[in-house]
Amino acid sequence: MTATQSKPERLNSILVNLRASMPELRGALVATSDGLPIAQSFSDNTDANRVAAMAATALGLGKRINDTLGTGNLSEMSVSGLQGQVFIYSAGAKGAMAVVTPAGVNLGLLNMEARDAAQAIANIL
Repeated sequence: MTATQSKPERLNSILVNLRASMPELRGALVATSDGLPIAQSFSDNTDANRVAAMAATALGLGKRINDTLGTGNLSEMSVSGLQGQVFIYSAGAKGAMAVVTPAGVNLGLLNMEARDAAQAIANIL
């Protein structure tokens, strides 16, 4: 990443690096807190607009749950299915990052890499 890159280019670079560190990922996306896609990298023709809207909605609900239960600021959440999982990471007050994984992904490595990526995204947004 260079200082001369635009914001979307820097965000895409973060997603490219995340996917390079974990090639088994099915995709990753950065969305605004109101559900607009800013950057995405998917292995298939996933609808980024829908994923962004759902990620922002889920993150908003997760924040409300944490507020209600007094468990502090939401950092991440996940949705699991038989063929994979979706992890949604807070990227500061202005964004969210969704990561789509196959079943059986190395969760320790994912959390280490994705948390760093979410922090880098928050710093850009």
